[in-house]
Amino acid sequence: MTPAGIAAPAPAAPGALARLPAPAPGWRVTADVVVVGSGVAGLTVALRCHAAGLRTVIVTKARLTDGSTRWAQGGIAAALGEGDTPAQHRADTLTAGAGLCDDAAVTAMVTEGPGAVRRLIAEGARFDTAGDGTIALTREGGHHRRRIAHAGGDATGAEISRALLAAVRAARIETIENALALDLLKDAAGHAAGVTLHVMGEGRHDGVGAVHAPSVVLATGGMGQIFSATTNPAVSTGDGVALALRAGAEVSDLEFVQFHPTVLFLGPGAEGQQPLISEAVRGEGAHLVDADGVRFMTGQHELGELAPRDIVAKGIMRRMRERGTDHMYLDGRHFGAAMWERRFPTILAACRAHGIDPVTATIPVAPAAHYASGGVRTDLHGHTTVPGLYACGETACTGVHGANRLASNSLLEGLVFAERIAARIAATTPPGTAPAPVPAPRAHPPVRLLPPEARGTIQRVMTEGAGVLRDAAGLAAAARALDALAGDPADTDRKPAEPGADTWETANLHLVARVLVAAAERRTETRGCHWREDFPDRDDARWRRHLVLALRPGGDGRDPRVRTEDPDGPGDPAPGEPTGSAGPPAASAHPEHPFRGETP
Repeated sequence: MTPAGIAAPAPAAPGALARLPAPAPGWRVTADVVVVGSGVAGLTVALRCHAAGLRTVIVTKARLTDGSTRWAQGGIAAALGEGDTPAQHRADTLTAGAGLCDDAAVTAMVTEGPGAVRRLIAEGARFDTAGDGTIALTREGGHHRRRIAHAGGDATGAEISRALLAAVRAARIETIENALALDLLKDAAGHAAGVTLHVMGEGRHDGVGAVHAPSVVLATGGMGQIFSATTNPAVSTGDGVALALRAGAEVSDLEFVQFHPTVLFLGPGAEGQQPLISEAVRGEGAHLVDADGVRFMTGQHELGELAPRDIVAKGIMRRMRERGTDHMYLDGRHFGAAMWERRFPTILAACRAHGIDPVTATIPVAPAAHYASGGVRTDLHGHTTVPGLYACGETACTGVHGANRLASNSLLEGLVFAERIAARIAATTPPGTAPAPVPAPRAHPPVRLLPPEARGTIQRVMTEGAGVLRDAAGLAAAARALDALAGDPADTDRKPAEPGADTWETANLHLVARVLVAAAERRTETRGCHWREDFPDRDDARWRRHLVLALRPGGDGRDPRVRTEDPDGPGDPAPGEPTGSAGPPAASAHPEHPFRGETP
């Protein structure tokens, strides 16, 4: 597909398709731009919009420092080294994406990436350097060249976050912390007009309120917490994707969840955020081995242990099956203590905290949920299918990652597309533009809230039925279990849980899980990080296309609308979906909105 011309469904009703049950906003802030999220993407959008003279407000779920960016270890990929070129970076990205990358989006990222990294350095980020003073570069899986810039050895995300936060504070950009974004506000024409949010704890704002702004940017990070074990922090509950779905936006490629192949194995019952063992450890020469010390990835791919992540994760899973075990090992003992302490101090400390010393022992590893390649569907400038609503970072599906993200492209994607969004907003939103009045919400059935303890059930259901290995029976069982949690919408005797931060978060997890399972059920092939055991082969003739999903009125995620879109042509109903199920075509009523209608 070409992002600047990707097709839109029939525009959603001016109001949202569904809303979380919540008290009416008790306070209000007005801005030109509201950015939801405080990782590399959100902070970059905020800084660039502020520099353009726009009144910008950052809303973040916990503290400014608690986003996913600070957990990124390996680095940021860009063609910065001698002999490397954006064309070579593009080729590696397209290969990893298994036929579903958007070439225009990839080209934009790799071409603008080196400049974006240099602007990040000018912002104050300090990357590790070689002896001659140039940026030190390493390799990771899927890359044919050393092009990964890193900081603090294995603390790249923490350094990028530090630099951007310092710039935000120096610019005195208004921030609202400990604030869970609830739903999108729209004007009478269906254009974004702000967000409602709930602030937890003490501060200038408390309880449910609203930020009114004509431009809303979602940069809320990932959805890893829908699985029992993940590298994602506790705040990664798919809030931005859920908010966008309820607002009528489309999502795409949600079935492609990347499971990082080397996560520290803490036992079969381990849940929550797990320590990541960066791909850069293999990039520096560590080996994947089984209990007998056999390097089982040798001969499986031209890049061996540095193959794209989906291939390495599958290699580990196959070996685990063959050996009847639940983990493999990473061997970096040949590094020696000095290299571990200099190059990977964070990983070394995490391993030792769990009783493992990589200097003298192999590291037990297993795949765990790591990154959502799909998300809220956007074009080259971050527009979603709801006018005035933008998305970037892991929340978005820009088309860069296709069916599988190339290592260390995530920070670069967030950086590049954040700058693109800011440039577009600055060009179309004069400072001081008043958001249009927000009419009273339309009367839709409210989202039925689940009790907080349902979160663990959702995670177990998703891990068992929609984890690394998938098949029709497991996905159908997961769909039934998720439906059972929600109950029958007609059952008025069943009392929903009370509104609150924990039940709103659980509702977001449940909605995203239902839509993800719907996509995974329909894609009857194995491609990238979507592995169907009952359809083990890649099927380009039938499935070299994107699954595009949106909620039906009522917005509970049950039976979402689905259509497909070929990377090189117009969309069609998804295989097995009745013709016309995606709704009649219609062009946007907003001139600045680039999506065009087409016959599904």
